[in-house]
Order: sequence, then C-alpha cells, then structure tokens
Amino acid sequence: MAVPKQKQSHSRTTKRRSQHKISAPTYNACPQCHSPRRPHRVCPTCGHYAGREVVAAPVDFDTDE
Repeated sequence: MAVPKQKQSHSRTTKRRSQHKISAPTYNACPQCHSPRRPHRVCPTCGHYAGREVVAAPVDFDTDE
C-alpha cells in the first residue's frame, strides 16, 4: 500500500485545494425569445428546445380579476 514518506505542508495542501472551487453556471441566449437559459435545457420562458416547442409556454394569470 502506498504511504507518503513525509507530511505534506499546509502550504502545499492549500495550493492543491485552491483548484477545488465551483464555477459560475454558463448561460446562453434562447434562439426564439433571446432570454438567458442554461445550455442543453428547455427554455423556461418560451418552452423551446432544438428549434421546436417541447413544453407549452407558461400562462401568466392576472390576480386582478
């Protein structure tokens, strides 16, 4: 079994862990409505994906009536 010969210093440990960070999610513009959406996902605004409507567009209900 592989066992390290020497203890790793705190500096080396933190240098290694500095790469373990989360990146911000990427957003692309929807080709139909030009609203931002995640890549390879259905647009939450218009419901289109790959040039066709996959999900019916959400209906906005007025609360005044």
